[in-house]
Amino acid sequence: MTKLSHDQIQKRLSEVAGWSLSEAGEITRTFELAGFPQALLFVNTVGWLAEAANHHPDIVIRYRRVTLTLSTHDAGGLTDKDFDLAARINALV
Repeated sequence: MTKLSHDQIQKRLSEVAGWSLSEAGEITRTFELAGFPQALLFVNTVGWLAEAANHHPDIVIRYRRVTLTLSTHDAGGLTDKDFDLAARINALV
């Protein structure tokens, strides 16, 4: 995968509602679910999507809040793979 340029990142970021660019150069989004069981179900579903895409986010669960962070470590930054998975995750909610 080819690392995206700053302009490409800004364009792709506009296509995935709720996601933002972190200072570390990753994209991140926090989802707030109805409760802890719903947060776990959401994370498990994200896990299946991530496994199918062979692209795995960093995941933090804090009760009903789930924060996902995406970056393509092999490419040393963001690629289309990150934004494609972000769009699939957005389709869950």
